[in-house]
Amino acid sequence: MSQNSITSSHPDDQSRQTAEIMQRFNDVFQLHDPSALGELVAEGCVIENTVPAPDGARLAGKEACVALWSAIATQPGTRFDLEETFVSGERATIRWCYFMADGNSIRGVNLMRVADGLIVEAMGYVKG
Repeated sequence: MSQNSITSSHPDDQSRQTAEIMQRFNDVFQLHDPSALGELVAEGCVIENTVPAPDGARLAGKEACVALWSAIATQPGTRFDLEETFVSGERATIRWCYFMADGNSIRGVNLMRVADGLIVEAMGYVKG
């Protein structure tokens, strides 16, 4: 398990709030415990997933987003190594490497947006 520090470009209230939410979000995957997701995800949240290639699936709504992230966080034998989380205002970029149960890995990035203290948008991209 790897945890990174969160870097912020501006020490303003919005950046601090986004950084705190991203820390809690990252902890879901580091600890394999999705219980905090219900408090982090907005009703109107939208995810653009990394799969299927090339464009990924679009999921909308809190229930769909929490379900997807919960399934990823609890996948047996997997882990995320966090490389960097960068925050600027309501936006965050999370660079990561995902290790699958079969030993293979893939590098990627999530572009996140927070509004009113909740995650409202997440767009995932992978190398390859």
